[in-house]
Amino acid sequence: MEKAKDNQWKFLEPAIGDLVRADHPYRKMLEVVDFRGLLNPVSGVYHKKWGRPGYGVERGFKALLLQWMEDLSDRELERFLQENTSTKMFCDFSLTEKVPDHTYFCQLRKNLGTEKLVKLFNRFNDKMRAKGLISEVFSFVDASKLISKVSLWEERDRAIKA
Repeated sequence: MEKAKDNQWKFLEPAIGDLVRADHPYRKMLEVVDFRGLLNPVSGVYHKKWGRPGYGVERGFKALLLQWMEDLSDRELERFLQENTSTKMFCDFSLTEKVPDHTYFCQLRKNLGTEKLVKLFNRFNDKMRAKGLISEVFSFVDASKLISKVSLWEERDRAIKA
């Protein structure tokens, strides 16, 4: 055992990749998409304008991508990241690392802006489509669809908070 910084004892942490099955769909997305390259157009803006540089735009975007695919509100996404090993692996969090809280995702969407986020989602879809992993029918994202989903997620979060 090693002693954690907060004076609590913890066992040596296993590699998170060892805990996620080899054929998990999130692994395939990581193999197919160069997220650093995909997010290059917004990476420079992150450090100038946004808080929480410890999470980074890549981790945040991957979480927003999961939010879109799994249809999760911000609070549901926070919990999904806290409790799911495969999502932690996908977003590059360790098993014991603190994940962003629900307010981070709302702020990230606002900082990116709807139009940029839609472009990033569609660039992701293009890469997945090029590898034959998704079809045209289910992959198109537009601003009105994103705004509609965000409104629905906000309603869910209000219900969860109450």
